[in-house]
Amino acid sequence: MSDQPTRWWWIRHAPVTTHGGKIYGQKDVPCDTSDARAFAGLANLVPQGAEWVTSNLRRAKDTAAAIVEAGAPFVEPLIEPDFAEQSFGDWQDHSWQELAQLNPPEYKSFWQNPGRNAPPGGESLADLIARTSTGIDRLNQTHEGRDIVAVTHGGTIRAALALALDIEPIDAMAFTIDNLSLTRIDHFKGGLFRGKGGSWRIAGVNLPPT
Repeated sequence: MSDQPTRWWWIRHAPVTTHGGKIYGQKDVPCDTSDARAFAGLANLVPQGAEWVTSNLRRAKDTAAAIVEAGAPFVEPLIEPDFAEQSFGDWQDHSWQELAQLNPPEYKSFWQNPGRNAPPGGESLADLIARTSTGIDRLNQTHEGRDIVAVTHGGTIRAALALALDIEPIDAMAFTIDNLSLTRIDHFKGGLFRGKGGSWRIAGVNLPPT
């Protein structure tokens, strides 16, 4: 067993600018990787010798590629579907305003408990936390004591924070996770304080790339 924590470097993908303010969830939409200054900043922040992982969605993969192009050491990333964004099912390709008008009772019901209620045909945030946790637990075992750069999504990063802090899904929604921000979380196998306390340390949330 390594004495070193497994150090997670969570990066949210670059902005999506072509979807007209509509919910995209697991739609495989492109992102805008033109912010050279932000990508150069991320390339300087990520550690050497890290394992890289992205979700299976192109905006995460393209963001990782842009960080490498800006100067980060090239590593072929693992593709982890468990780190995909929350699926909003039938609500994808609609704006929140449209949904409120299309089916007011269904829309109102969702917001009674948005952390645990799922859109029709989609996932709840609780579902996303469970799915993301599966991927995190697996990589904590296979890459114990390593740096892991995970280029994913706002919902996925909130799910990782919910796991680390053991909080309710609705409480995880309070975190702001900006595009191209960095969130740092460390995992200590066996406990943070010589076997006592939790296994997680939050080193920073929504840190700017520059």
